[in-house]
Amino acid sequence: MSKKRFFQYVGDTPIIPISVKILAIFIPLILMSNFMTNLISVQLSQRQVTELTNRLTVTQLKELYKNASSQYQIYSYKKNREECLDTLKMTAQEEFSNPHSVALGFDRTGIPLFCASAAGVDINEFPDKEALAELNEKYDDGIFEGQIAFSIRGVDYSGVYKYSDDWNAYLVRAESRGDIARYKVTIMLIISVVIILLTVIFVALGVYMFKAVFASISQITNSLYDMQRRSKLETIDIKSAPNDDVTYMAASFNSLSVSVNNLLTTFQKFVSKDVVSKAYTDHTIKLEGMQRELTILFSDIKSFTYRTETLGNEIIDLLNVHYNNVIHDVHQENGVVGSIIGDAILAIFGSYRNPELKSLEAIDAGWRITYVTAELREKMKAQRKKIEETRKLTAAEDRIYKAVLLDIGVGIDGGTVFYGNIGSDEHMTNTVIGDNVNSASRLEGVTRVYHLPIVVSEYIMDDVKDKSDRYKFYEIDTIQVKGKTKGKKIFFPLDTENEAQRALVPQFEIYEEALQAYYSGDWKNARKLFKTVKMEVADVFMERMGARGNAPDKWRGIWTMTTK
Repeated sequence: MSKKRFFQYVGDTPIIPISVKILAIFIPLILMSNFMTNLISVQLSQRQVTELTNRLTVTQLKELYKNASSQYQIYSYKKNREECLDTLKMTAQEEFSNPHSVALGFDRTGIPLFCASAAGVDINEFPDKEALAELNEKYDDGIFEGQIAFSIRGVDYSGVYKYSDDWNAYLVRAESRGDIARYKVTIMLIISVVIILLTVIFVALGVYMFKAVFASISQITNSLYDMQRRSKLETIDIKSAPNDDVTYMAASFNSLSVSVNNLLTTFQKFVSKDVVSKAYTDHTIKLEGMQRELTILFSDIKSFTYRTETLGNEIIDLLNVHYNNVIHDVHQENGVVGSIIGDAILAIFGSYRNPELKSLEAIDAGWRITYVTAELREKMKAQRKKIEETRKLTAAEDRIYKAVLLDIGVGIDGGTVFYGNIGSDEHMTNTVIGDNVNSASRLEGVTRVYHLPIVVSEYIMDDVKDKSDRYKFYEIDTIQVKGKTKGKKIFFPLDTENEAQRALVPQFEIYEEALQAYYSGDWKNARKLFKTVKMEVADVFMERMGARGNAPDKWRGIWTMTTK
């Protein structure tokens, strides 16, 4: 349960308004002035309760007993039992003054003679067995009248009883404890209202006296607290503030706030979100870094040279449209943009939020980027189709169309990297350095080779498998990239929530079988299986194996890449 706070806080320090401190001196005096009134209220309440109890225990029970004797004499003469009991019930009800007043008559077994209730309650038997047993014990001991406490349908009663020899039954007159307590509460409420009214009047006078003096201070402190709570620097509204030194202080703050906001807005556009957050909380950025386990996403636009040659300076507009979607998708998945290198973007996951979900969020971002790019391509195709309903595109228009029809590749790898700030005290940059960063770039490169939109490493697959069942990973190949001496398995994360990709599952299952034959050197069988796979990735292996029946000598199942 969170601790209730009565004041604004900066850290653990309460910000107490000056007006509250001043009023705190006067309020105890006000309360002491009402102390005697409170004592009087208690005395009145106790007296009221005592009078009510005496009235219930003496007067009304006597009347009930007297009426019961009279009705029994009438019953003895006329033999009209039910009529007499109804009369007794009606007579008892006339004495009721509270919402839950009750008068009862019942024999020693609990069978009722009558039940008169102001609330309309009726009973088939006396419900409180413990109270009935106590009455019977007293009866056996020769005690035929006294006090009684019992419950009927969740309502607690206190009253008195007397045994009627005529009716061979206990006669009970009782009031709800809640009704009795209500009298005391009523008195207490009346006095409390008086005390509260007097207190409010004095406090209101104090507030009115100090409000005008401290109005501008309160406005400034509230605005500053709200900015601190939302971690957002804004200006203070001083349009209605008086022309005093406090208002001048607020105006100076506003001038500073505008300047800082301009700098902060510019700063946020050129550095990653985690750096901005650290700068705001720590109030400084240092040359520091550390080894961290992160996931790296590298995305690149395919055939960028052709697009640049075709579009010229307009390539910048196209890149801005593309990056507007890409950066948004990266941020949506809690990634930070490490760098933008022309047509490529490097994104980092795990440095800002959810480090345990870094690889899953990287794949989510990779597919979001891929889907939004594909959606733009479909829009461009639809636009071309619309134009060609009236005329054909010219050769120049066709080149431009192909240039803006963007296609991307995404490579994702992860592991231990250096992440931090490098440079000097005069100029620094936030960067990520490590073999896994280079690997993500190279994995993006092999998307072109295997004609797949996304390729991930074995590290990514292992990191995601136990966190989500959305992606089904299929091994694509084992490659040795340029500059490395060991083979590296690469995988395709099939999105099972995408209908078009789900349709590829049977193809990938055949592909996996073909890949195992390829690894084992049985290229003849591998070729037969790859031939049935209706995906471009299978054509890569068909071309690679050529007409060979078996793998070459010293085959390790690893394909050496000759380019980065």
